[in-house]
Amino acid sequence: MDTTEPELAIALLHHPVLNKQGETIGSAVTNLDLHDISRAARTYGVKNYFVATPFEDQLELVREITDHWQNGHGATANPARKEALAMVKAVNGFETVIKEMRSRFNRRLLVVATSARQRPNQMSYEALKIHLNMNRSPVLLLFGTAHGLAPEIMEKADAVLPPIARHADYNHLSVRSAVSIILDRLLGDRDK
Repeated sequence: MDTTEPELAIALLHHPVLNKQGETIGSAVTNLDLHDISRAARTYGVKNYFVATPFEDQLELVREITDHWQNGHGATANPARKEALAMVKAVNGFETVIKEMRSRFNRRLLVVATSARQRPNQMSYEALKIHLNMNRSPVLLLFGTAHGLAPEIMEKADAVLPPIARHADYNHLSVRSAVSIILDRLLGDRDK
């Protein structure tokens, strides 16, 4: 077994995602998602966190927030937050994420989507954890905002993780909570 750190990146897509009626939309970037997801990602050793939106004003918002924590008062006031937010990369869409990941690793990429609903082509958490631990290929884990990833993104994924709580009658976690739970299932230390 390879003992190097797993090559895992996460991407939070704001378009194309679904609204309550199942229509494809673009959603707004939230400050909490930038902070909380980057902190969870840093805690579990994830190196890359892409925030993807085609809307220039939203990309600028991401840049302003991260700049405050990288170069502004936030950088000196909270060095731990600076470290976490350093991994955030604002990009204009899914295809840009794929292009950057492929150029960075220059080998096959496993794209795994997440969903709060049962989907075909599921890969268990255990299978993905084994894949990561054996360092078979870099993994891009996709998360959607609003009411989840649009079908055109789901179709581009190699696999889909099962819903976090498959049999729950209430299934409305925030995406930042879902990211934390999934990262713990995949990268958490279960020996303690």
